[in-house]
Amino acid sequence: MEISYLCPPFLEMRGTMKKKSDFTIPFAGLKLGHHTYDFEVDDTFFEDLEYSLIKKGSVSVSIDLEKKETMLILQFSLTGSVEVECNLCTDPLNQQIEATYPLIYKFGLEELEDDSIIVIHPDSYQIDVQHPIYEFLTLVLPLRTVHAEGQCNQEMLETLNKYLSSPKEEDENNDDMDPRWSALKNLN
Repeated sequence: MEISYLCPPFLEMRGTMKKKSDFTIPFAGLKLGHHTYDFEVDDTFFEDLEYSLIKKGSVSVSIDLEKKETMLILQFSLTGSVEVECNLCTDPLNQQIEATYPLIYKFGLEELEDDSIIVIHPDSYQIDVQHPIYEFLTLVLPLRTVHAEGQCNQEMLETLNKYLSSPKEEDENNDDMDPRWSALKNLN
């Protein structure tokens, strides 16, 4: 029976990324204590990701790795900007990124339900931080990304307004609504 020690499901991705060696940290020969690693995330990081919300970017990633006897404690610091689509006009939008996230790699054979702890085999000698970097970049994005007032594509906004109905229009169109449902609208 073969046991696989891959990242938990929240870190799985579709598509391929940069070569694994670009984001691999060999920890086997490190002394106990703190060690720092720096990575640069650029457009090539996102090019092959089919379903990525992020299209392009330039982000500096600094990782403080604390090696202990039974675990590795990583502190990811992300700084830079990424390009995403505006949720209103769908034009590209630069989103500034500045965040820190902790992640723990624990040596063992058991499975854990905690998303912030990844169990790795005791014989492991390196970790790939590419998937966690992508996940953290995605997590730091706001739920709604919109251009600043007046910077959206006006042509697209006019087209959207042409096809969207306002709440008043909906009320006028619902005059023939069942009175039982109309009473429920006033419960707020």
